[in-house]
Amino acid sequence: MSGTGLWGGRFAQAPNEVFLRFQESLSIDARLWREDIAGSMAWARALCDASVITKDEAKQLEAALEAIGTEIHEDEGVIARSGAEDVHSFVEGALVARVGALGKKLHTGRSRNDQVATDLKLHLRGLVHRLDLAARDLQLALVELAERTHDLALPGYTHLQRAQPITAGHHALAYVEMLARDRSRLADAEERMDTCPLGSGALAGTAFPIDREALAEDLGFGGGATRNSLDAVSDRDHALELTFVASTMLLHLSRLAEDWIFLATQEAGLIELSDAVCTGSSLMPQKKNPDALELVRGRAGRVFGNLQALLVLQKGTPLAYNRDFQEDKRLLFDALDSAIDCLVVTALVVRGVRHREDACRRAASGSYQNATDLADLLVAAGVPFRDAHERAGLAVRRALELGVELEHLPGADRAKHLAELTGDLSEQLGLAAVLARRETIGGTAPARVREEAAQWRAALEDEKQDPLE
Repeated sequence: MSGTGLWGGRFAQAPNEVFLRFQESLSIDARLWREDIAGSMAWARALCDASVITKDEAKQLEAALEAIGTEIHEDEGVIARSGAEDVHSFVEGALVARVGALGKKLHTGRSRNDQVATDLKLHLRGLVHRLDLAARDLQLALVELAERTHDLALPGYTHLQRAQPITAGHHALAYVEMLARDRSRLADAEERMDTCPLGSGALAGTAFPIDREALAEDLGFGGGATRNSLDAVSDRDHALELTFVASTMLLHLSRLAEDWIFLATQEAGLIELSDAVCTGSSLMPQKKNPDALELVRGRAGRVFGNLQALLVLQKGTPLAYNRDFQEDKRLLFDALDSAIDCLVVTALVVRGVRHREDACRRAASGSYQNATDLADLLVAAGVPFRDAHERAGLAVRRALELGVELEHLPGADRAKHLAELTGDLSEQLGLAAVLARRETIGGTAPARVREEAAQWRAALEDEKQDPLE
């Protein structure tokens, strides 16, 4: 195909070769070939329905486009070897090579502006589906972990200081909740992008009597045709929204990575990551590095940068289409591909993790993490909470001085600070009792965590999803 591609008539001089290399987009948009062929076939049918081409011509175009698709499927390298400016130029060039002048009729009333906008939305359907499936699979992995560890005590942290005991299952389900919100945002974004730009032309609409609602239905757009041609060809809200969803997903995965990197340190020693997701050192033979989680954490930063770049890319672009938009696919595809990869890798990490159960219980039992429960016991005995809080703090100070846990304070100190309490404090402030008290909705009690995990499993398994490809 010539360097001037689909637009050479206006120009007396060929483009500079350096500029041609600079402006090519085939290396990025080649992945849209299926959607470009599907959109072109639908456009041929629409032109036929509008009496712009005959039924026979439409059938010839569809057959040729289908054959091109088969050729590409068998050897996708044919696109890169073509030297075409973009995937749209490649498909049209291949079409003309097959059916001659008839192939030149297909672009009647259509612009690359509405063509690429349509191809992108069609392609994003598949990416959104894969992203959702990967998020669901990670949710299931976390639910499986929660089921196994619903009653395993783990220290809960605030400010990276041990705060109150939780269960490992409760910690896992926190990320299930985050992913559920991510998936709901993804569904919202998908619904908003479910409109068809094809037939908007370059910016002013098409001059041919195309039934755009029928065209939208033909291509499977549930929201019908876009209602303003200027907006349709320049709208990239869906690119921003989906990159934002990918960013929030990776934000959540990065927090999980940070949590588990810490818990896997020799200093914490509470979990062990599978060898399958770790690497060693080229110098230090003893090292086992949490590379999978560190790469997830690092990849998040790149996707955040893509979101910022997309925002800046669009903020100064006037209506309608501008060539700046060529850069959106590089950023968008990288964000969504990265999110899918990170979800899949994180699921591998989750399914291979092992908790050091004895170490977890020891860590959850010390450091006065039951001090809140001591204050609560005083409240139950009739002491106002603020007074109870102060007295529990004084008891902690005394326990620190003596080097004992709260439940082992000597009788004199207990009488001084905790006179209202009777019975065995070792039992009342024991780990099992502390966890069991948190049985309200959202709490960390083992029975509650087991119930929540069961509800999540039922909800996720009830989703009628196709297998993850």
